[in-house]
Amino acid sequence: MFDTRLFRPGGPVKPEEKDWPSFRGAINEAMREEMRRDPGVFQMGEDIALASPFGVTTGLAKEFGRERIRDAPCSEVAVVGAAVGAAIAGMRPIVEFQFGDFLSVAIDQLTHQAAMLRYLTGGQVSVPLVIRLPCGGGQGAGSQHSQSLYSWFAHVPGIKVALPSNAMDAKALMKAAIRDNNPVLFFEHKQLYRTRWPVPDEYRDPEHLATFGQAAVRRQGEHITVVATLTMVQHALDAAQALAAEGLSVEVIDPRTLVPFDTDTLVASVRKTGRLLVVDEAYLNFGIQAEVIACVTERAFDALKAAPRRIGNPGVPVPFAPTLEAEVLPSRARIEAAIREMLAR
Repeated sequence: MFDTRLFRPGGPVKPEEKDWPSFRGAINEAMREEMRRDPGVFQMGEDIALASPFGVTTGLAKEFGRERIRDAPCSEVAVVGAAVGAAIAGMRPIVEFQFGDFLSVAIDQLTHQAAMLRYLTGGQVSVPLVIRLPCGGGQGAGSQHSQSLYSWFAHVPGIKVALPSNAMDAKALMKAAIRDNNPVLFFEHKQLYRTRWPVPDEYRDPEHLATFGQAAVRRQGEHITVVATLTMVQHALDAAQALAAEGLSVEVIDPRTLVPFDTDTLVASVRKTGRLLVVDEAYLNFGIQAEVIACVTERAFDALKAAPRRIGNPGVPVPFAPTLEAEVLPSRARIEAAIREMLAR
């Protein structure tokens, strides 16, 4: 589990690191810069103007006013429907859901309208829409507020899916998402909001954008490839660091986006290491983990020295009780155990 206090990769924030941007601050900065750049960018969501649920939109209404930071009614169907209409009309709406789980309520507006209109009109209509979706467990928020449902929407043609795992990517991917002419689902793990990260100079450039479909190699390794998303990236890195003391070399890949998906980087890694472990918080059944394994084995089956493995939610609602929740969600310990078992074969 991540520490719910201020956190940096490797432990609590040190005094000299207080100025490092937080994950939620990076998203706020990205939206602020894009709203200054483009008057067509505006935001809608429940309670985002005065009391943002997770603090991500703090201060934006003061700068841009209530016309561009709009508190919306408690109706996901109405909000997404209005955002699709605004996007078709040439604006660039950003919609915030209080919890990503609630996107299922507006699935028709998203999958049958936003995702399809560009195709159905032969490219005459674009839907430049971003939907921000707090997701994931680890905070005892209960089954209806702790899911990771991105695999549902990665399955639908016409939708892009972003999964930032740190502040740098949160900013750069958000800016790219706002400028994209397609609907983008931007999943933000709730446990990352308070984390703080060092930011290279290029990420402070208002024109620095991330490239969708370009994975990041977070750690180089020789013995096994671990593909991880969101908070699982840090768990995988911690596991890799611990195993390095035993002489085990682990390569950690962060896809950063599911749609488009960077298969080339994963295949190159597996051809080097010969082993593949995929770790994600989402449900295992027909999930992202299986898709990653399929993509790699179709192109690099001959390079595998052992059967690929996957770690995730076994297919149960995320429990409310912390002890039960910990049994369901992947952890550093489970990643370490899986790696040891795979390398022992």
